[in-house]
Amino acid sequence: MSLSWQTVCHIDALPERSAQTYPFQGVSYFVIKFDNHIYAYLNACPHRQIELEWQENDFFDLDKDYLQCATHGALFLPQTGECISGPCQQQSLKKVATRVKAEKIQINI
Repeated sequence: MSLSWQTVCHIDALPERSAQTYPFQGVSYFVIKFDNHIYAYLNACPHRQIELEWQENDFFDLDKDYLQCATHGALFLPQTGECISGPCQQQSLKKVATRVKAEKIQINI
């Protein structure tokens, strides 16, 4: 399967420090806006390969400073996906390439 750019939403549809899940071909991805930058990751904790959120599109900790695995409490840096606390320290979320084209967020899957 070759990689391709998939449009996920208009840039204004993703508020600051929020996340949105997007499934493609049976795989779950999520896109976040953090400090006015767009990042995307495979929706799988490196610890057990389970989805991070326990409620739909709820990826951030209470202060909205870190991404958090709802199952084990692991914390990840939003900019890099690096785990800084929890059972998967020294590991990272799988980053997905992003771009904004014609005011639409796209991910490369």
